[in-house]
Amino acid sequence: MKKINVGLLFGGRSGEHEVSLNSAFAIASSLDKEKYNVVPIAIAKNGQWFAPIKIEDIKSFSPDNYRGQEVTILPQPNTKLIKLEKYEPLINLDVIFPIIHGTNGEDGTLQGLLEMVDIPYVGAGVAGSAVGMDKVFMKKIFAYNKLPQVNFSYVLRSEIENDISNIINKLINELKFPLFVKPANLGSSVGVSKAKNEAELKKALLEASKYDRKIIIEEGKEVREIEVSVLGNEQPQASIPGEIIPCNEFYDYKAKYIDDKSILEIPAKLDKKTVNELQKLAVDTYLALDCAGLARVDFFICKSTGKIYINEINTLPGFTAISMYPKLWEYTGVSMPQLLDRLISLAFDRYRDKNKNITNYTL
Repeated sequence: MKKINVGLLFGGRSGEHEVSLNSAFAIASSLDKEKYNVVPIAIAKNGQWFAPIKIEDIKSFSPDNYRGQEVTILPQPNTKLIKLEKYEPLINLDVIFPIIHGTNGEDGTLQGLLEMVDIPYVGAGVAGSAVGMDKVFMKKIFAYNKLPQVNFSYVLRSEIENDISNIINKLINELKFPLFVKPANLGSSVGVSKAKNEAELKKALLEASKYDRKIIIEEGKEVREIEVSVLGNEQPQASIPGEIIPCNEFYDYKAKYIDDKSILEIPAKLDKKTVNELQKLAVDTYLALDCAGLARVDFFICKSTGKIYINEINTLPGFTAISMYPKLWEYTGVSMPQLLDRLISLAFDRYRDKNKNITNYTL
């Protein structure tokens, strides 16, 4: 049987560049080499594309230590990876597995390019990716669908730059401390701070505004942090829930990727009713954003009341050694190679469904 050529896109112009390298290495190492020809394609921090990359070099990739080809994919129906030096085909790709976290990777921009290329790809489409990435739009969709979430507000960087004192007063009147302040369009807890008073709120707003023009502010509560993995297209399934027990005050970037002391409890210690409710809400959230392939839905459970709140959805979750998405499916009974198989199959299913659309119209 002919092997499927999988273009594994990783790196990117994002604050989560290094996380993407680790995710890509895990995926490339786990794909069944009898079924797939893995073509790792690195996108450097300056936006240049390079291929092929050896699997063992993925985690340490840098243009400075790479002596291969600069490549591109043409923004037209064409599945070829093109060498830029001589502008000639390098390899035909059958499907793309984008594992670029954050800006220019899971925000719909890359998905838009892949739609123009007319190639199957893993994960949500343009709209689901864009809304899933922008926490403000995401929470507005949650509200429209009456999905439970904590109180929130948002401000623009220009408003902070023009009159931060007025913004702080506005937020204090709308919300109750403690507050979590986040860039609206970033993941992996980059630029996220917890503010317990006005001085900390000012510092948090300035920090978050380094990473995005739109800043979201949410009420903090004493909560358990629960995550559920979702897999599928129009009839998705939810995994068993897992719990994050952070080593720091909250599950920030340092707790996730540096300290290595946070506890991932799988399965989370929850009663059956709560598990069922979390799984239903995860699927409802996934469908509300018209996701495809995969996503991880993050929840809060209030320690004092037991009330469940949806924190956010991640439409391109990590696949690193500590990432919850594959770990939850592994516990649920789906191994990493089986999971990757399913994701690639779902990409082909979504592509076939899209191609049922008529693209011309005559009376």
